[in-house]
Amino acid sequence: MDYTFLQEYWWLLISILGALLVFLLFVQGGQSMLLQDMPDEQREKMIFTIAHRWELTFTMLVVFGGAFFASFPLFYSTSFGGAYWLWMLILFGFVVQAVSYKYRSAEGNILGRKTYDVFLFLNGILAPVLLGGAVSTFFFGSDFTITKENLTNPASPIISQWGPLHGLEALADWRVVAFGLMVLFLVRVLANLWFINQIDDEETTLWNKKQLRINGIIFVVLYLTVVVVILTSSGYEAIGEHEFLVVEYKYFHNFFGHFTCILMFLLGTASVIYGICVTLMRKTRSGIWFGGIGTVLVVLVLFWLAGYYNTAYYPSYSDMASSLTIYNSSSSEFTLRTMSYVSIAIPFVIAYISWVWYKLSKPQDKNVSIEIEE
Repeated sequence: MDYTFLQEYWWLLISILGALLVFLLFVQGGQSMLLQDMPDEQREKMIFTIAHRWELTFTMLVVFGGAFFASFPLFYSTSFGGAYWLWMLILFGFVVQAVSYKYRSAEGNILGRKTYDVFLFLNGILAPVLLGGAVSTFFFGSDFTITKENLTNPASPIISQWGPLHGLEALADWRVVAFGLMVLFLVRVLANLWFINQIDDEETTLWNKKQLRINGIIFVVLYLTVVVVILTSSGYEAIGEHEFLVVEYKYFHNFFGHFTCILMFLLGTASVIYGICVTLMRKTRSGIWFGGIGTVLVVLVLFWLAGYYNTAYYPSYSDMASSLTIYNSSSSEFTLRTMSYVSIAIPFVIAYISWVWYKLSKPQDKNVSIEIEE
């Protein structure tokens, strides 16, 4: 295994973890609908099916962040250290989520369930939009400058300098907002499919099918918009470690130049749309699995378009030379090689998540009585 292979191998692992994380965000998609008009009993049934799966989403987020830190530390220090307002909002949302699930039904809850439902709703909106926005900067860039020489300056050993908004400036780019909203409505679609799969109740199924029509239409419009924008955008092509050329339609060339990307993208897109349509047109509850598999395939392709093919996966629009590729931002060859042996633990993490998922999905779990607050 040479150095280049290790760098590309770790980007593949990052892509897989990122794709699984997006799928597991269906929990947030479900939370984003909790304040809509519905009977209290129906709301409690929906919450019950996702109440313990938020931990799986958070586990995957931690593994994803840890893998990025180990394999591409320059990105980790640049993005997580510089765009801290963006990441602090994401972290705040997950902290509020954990507190809400623990205390919304606890004895002596002085705030009431409705208050904690509002907190869950906020996390349901913030997490998909902000995480989606963060990923979109892989294509649309961020406002940062890297000065590695600062590492030897005891007075200011900070290598990345950001604009005054520290990451929030990305939200002023309509493309970033569109990408974030696309992720939000994707996970809402997945949540509707999940509730239909898990809750054997005609009224709840009809409610979710109605929401699925609305969320599905909005998602498809946003999805097509984002895909067109990405494929027609310019990108940075690396011609040296910190030398880049601006290439028009860079992601278009990356996409149509590789049959694997085309095949996976078409299969993924068709799988998501099929999951939506078959659920709406038939009395089937299996749409979530088509939607989930399709989501993973499409997100994998997006990561590959951003990171492979000599592309800067973290472009800087304020200083092109500071842009990051998987080759100039990775750990040393020794670290990547050592961590490659450690990476055999990733299947165990996925197996753990699958096992917990199976235990939570046992039939008897669906029949637990639900207390409704008076």
